[in-house]
Amino acid sequence: MGKIRKIGVLTSGGDAPGMNAAIRAVTRTAIYNGLEVTGIRHGYQGLIDSNFIPLQASSVSDIIQRGGTILKTARCEEFRTPEGRRKAYNNLRSAQIDGVVVIGGDGSFTGARLFGEEFDLPFVGIPGTIDNDIYGTDYTIGYDTALNTVVQCVDKIRDTASAHNRMFFVEVMGAEAGFIALYSGIATGAEAILIPETKGEDRDLSKMIMNGNTRKKSSNIIIVAEGDEGGGAFAIAEKVKNQFKDYDIRVSVLGHLQRGGSPSAIDRVNASRLGHAAVEALLDDQKSVMVGLMNGEIVLVSFRRAVKLDKDVDHNLIDLARILSV
Repeated sequence: MGKIRKIGVLTSGGDAPGMNAAIRAVTRTAIYNGLEVTGIRHGYQGLIDSNFIPLQASSVSDIIQRGGTILKTARCEEFRTPEGRRKAYNNLRSAQIDGVVVIGGDGSFTGARLFGEEFDLPFVGIPGTIDNDIYGTDYTIGYDTALNTVVQCVDKIRDTASAHNRMFFVEVMGAEAGFIALYSGIATGAEAILIPETKGEDRDLSKMIMNGNTRKKSSNIIIVAEGDEGGGAFAIAEKVKNQFKDYDIRVSVLGHLQRGGSPSAIDRVNASRLGHAAVEALLDDQKSVMVGLMNGEIVLVSFRRAVKLDKDVDHNLIDLARILSV
């Protein structure tokens, strides 16, 4: 691969607040370094369809505060096939694109890794998912905003729960990871938190609630990660409702509202840092790597490691949540 002259940028997988800030940083860093920039609409499907648009500095004005992604995002089954990736490569070469920045999660990075094994055209990834579940980075774009959205919602639910002596099971997103549930549970003073990472006694919901009711609480908030082995908030509430007849049991599934909203200051700043770092990585001849943040510093992690290795929650925080719920 020769000198980088033009780069493409796309967003893939689930949208996350802060993706626009990353697009803005990629675009303006590239222009600052004398590169042309092409926006690829609708993720990998845009590579298949040659859905390309030129991006100027003005193209990304007034987007840093917007949720979602101006480039749109989509799932693409065709890119999973060798034939689809070959078509994508031919379209990139026809457009004279020398490298691509992909903003997304592990599924997006899996596609980029396969592409990099087949073709000599570099991809650099930026972790963009509210789940915060990507190995090799402390932070993923959108996580902070989603977490704050959950906290605001649960605070409001707590108000009505206290007024009516209710026990609320609140289901939050996070796929197969419990980062949103664990952190929001601690931040809202939840009486119990159920996440995929807890096992054994840490999953004894009845014991958690009984231990937390020594002060005869007027409300109980149970945070449930959507990927929890118990089957979700509705299933768990149904299993335990007869044990807690003193409470009016309700379920609230927060759903996709967690994906929306104006990104937090942290998401805007970190997305900007990662967008800048992704372009610098391409200029440094990096390929098949993700730019991440570890201990506040920019790091490069291979797609192979980012996708194959699991990121675990801090189990000290599980203990903390249990201690503080009494």
